[in-house]
Amino acid sequence: MNTTQRFDSWVTCPKPNPEASLRLFCFPYAGGSSLIFRTWVNSLPKSVEVCPVELPGRGTQMKLPLFTRMEPLVKAIAPIVLPYLDKPFAFFGHSMGGLLSFELARQLRTEYSISPLHLFVSGRRAPQIPSSKPLIHALPETEFKEELQRLNGTPSSVLQNTELMQLLIPILRADFAVLETYIYKNEPPLECSITAFGGLQDQEVNVEELEGWQEQSKASYKLQMFPGDHFFIQSSQPLLLQMLAKHLHALSYSII
Repeated sequence: MNTTQRFDSWVTCPKPNPEASLRLFCFPYAGGSSLIFRTWVNSLPKSVEVCPVELPGRGTQMKLPLFTRMEPLVKAIAPIVLPYLDKPFAFFGHSMGGLLSFELARQLRTEYSISPLHLFVSGRRAPQIPSSKPLIHALPETEFKEELQRLNGTPSSVLQNTELMQLLIPILRADFAVLETYIYKNEPPLECSITAFGGLQDQEVNVEELEGWQEQSKASYKLQMFPGDHFFIQSSQPLLLQMLAKHLHALSYSII
């Protein structure tokens, strides 16, 4: 697809790069938007076109209804990203985005016989491992906010801003519902390689849960840990992007 054309609003592209040999689709964590990735292109190889995905109910997709289940969300995204898969591509997803990108890769394989070159999953346990955490998406507002504060992904200034939280809480509840109602279905491992990223101080996802991703790839698997809690994607971002750039450079080189 010629990226000088206007991108679908689900698929954003901060710096269109028709000469890129590889597209990297980025999927946000629960409550997040494509803006999380807006500066990433500045730290990644010029051979890569960075394409953050905007989920319904936020950003440019604010007017679209929120999804509360994984399967319909994946089935909605697959035909939308399809026109952008005319060149080699990879997925990056953090937390909810990691699980979403994995299920999207499986959906693309089933429906279109297309596969990413690589799957980067960040801060997310392997999908076949059930959660041991209590459900939070239907908690009363006070308890829900306490859980958000514990996760450390929502700044205190935002948690204390009533107007902002009125906008954010429905998005967060919907995203946590997507995660907490997810049921893993046993399918063959993906053809692509998988790299898992984790936070050394992450109380939500441990090393054993990250290592479970090895079962989901017929190709190679790597695990790389960074300083920080569940949101090391923010606190260790320069280091994460440096490592991601190395992986993407090697991927781009392998295409040539």
